[in-house]
Amino acid sequence: MTRNPAPEGAANTIAFQGEPGNNSQMACKEAFPGMTALACPTFEEAFAAVAQGRARLGMIPVENSVSGRVADIHHLLPESGLYINGEHFLRVHHQLLGIRGATLAGLKTVRSQLPALGQCRKLINELKLTQISAADTAGSARQVAEAGDPTAAALAPTLAAEIYGLDILRANVEDMDNNTTRFLIMSKEPLEPAPEASPLITSFVFQVRNVPAALFKALGGFATNGVNMTKLESYQLDGSFNATQFYADVDGHPAQRSLRLAFEELEFFSSHLKILGVYPAHKFRSGGK
Repeated sequence: MTRNPAPEGAANTIAFQGEPGNNSQMACKEAFPGMTALACPTFEEAFAAVAQGRARLGMIPVENSVSGRVADIHHLLPESGLYINGEHFLRVHHQLLGIRGATLAGLKTVRSQLPALGQCRKLINELKLTQISAADTAGSARQVAEAGDPTAAALAPTLAAEIYGLDILRANVEDMDNNTTRFLIMSKEPLEPAPEASPLITSFVFQVRNVPAALFKALGGFATNGVNMTKLESYQLDGSFNATQFYADVDGHPAQRSLRLAFEELEFFSSHLKILGVYPAHKFRSGGK
């Protein structure tokens, strides 16, 4: 995938944000079991690891079926210099972890990333635990292991229990059975699949011109040309309430006539359009696993 020379081992490395044992690393292991996962403290550093050739791919979460989109990702994607070359859907399971010998009855606190705490409210209320918000699920597990406090627990994946030597006090404690996170697989070079390959997703960002009904007119070409738009999100640029950028996913390849015509109409009413990637749709979309 990467055409430029890379450090030894980089071709078999995939970068993710967070500490070892989190859900992003779980997604790396599930999608690319033969690759080495590289933990990066921030999303910016995960993008940089790919851009600088220290990793061939990046696994970046963009949205969760329960808690919504991941903050900051849509701002970082267009400026990263990377391309989306795939997607992966991870079924999220939260485990209640404690040190060896800890019991459910003895727990007083539970530590985890804020979305994970929100996704396990039933258990937290049942056990009457005090919540402690942290930056990372796996980091929470590490902190519980280091503290050695039998009254403290963490919500984290199974992988974190293995890495930090914790017991699973109760398994799969998430409130919703369909708790799923979508990840984008990033690379330094575009995938460039054949137009006839199917099914495909095209992801892009755009800004509409400052004219009346610009968004309505810009999107009209997708409807008239029969293009299915599976996602459309807006977010403000540079802290301004007047400058809005849109992120969108559509079915198809830009070289196909229907999508080519839709993009021509979009460009007419837009001041900026950037394709972030054209890649195969994950089988999860059609009910597969």
